[in-house]
Amino acid sequence: MTEQRIGDTRRELGYIHRHLDLMYQRLPWGHRLVEGLFMAMQALAAGGLGYGLGLLLHTQQAFWGALTAIAVTQQTYVDTRKSSLDQVIGAAIGAAVALIGAYMAHDNYLVYAVTMAIAIVLCWCFNVGNAGKLSATTVTIVMLVPHVGAFWAVALTRLGEVTIGIASALLVTRVAHWLATRLLGDSSVDS
Repeated sequence: MTEQRIGDTRRELGYIHRHLDLMYQRLPWGHRLVEGLFMAMQALAAGGLGYGLGLLLHTQQAFWGALTAIAVTQQTYVDTRKSSLDQVIGAAIGAAVALIGAYMAHDNYLVYAVTMAIAIVLCWCFNVGNAGKLSATTVTIVMLVPHVGAFWAVALTRLGEVTIGIASALLVTRVAHWLATRLLGDSSVDS
């Protein structure tokens, strides 16, 4: 078997992505409305649960749980689980690299930029390229968002808040799938 060139792979993935976009665009307006409402309800429930749990657990900034829950919530539980895994891996790699970058030089934009690039490249090298942007986001949060306390404490707190959001999204998406299966007889959605 010959190895596929990177350009060919990128073209093929682009074709698949465009094809999926066209499939969604061809759905009747009513179906798109129902899908949009279903996604909005899931995102609202997951974000609300993530925020509420963050407040209940007295995290520093509970909104990170809500943001994460909304970001990882997908149409199916399987897709939400994959998105959540990407989020955890990206946050872990980003936090580790950001701690090193912050230790080397506080409040230095050049160090931040290099640290962010390293986090993305590491994700691709570890074969989790989808987590690359998420790792860069974590680096940005740890290194640029104003905070009180040590960088390691901020990184661990954010990781905890992200975990709350992920757990919320997984729970809500699982329940939504169960309800869709029971109420609508929709067995086409992945488990």
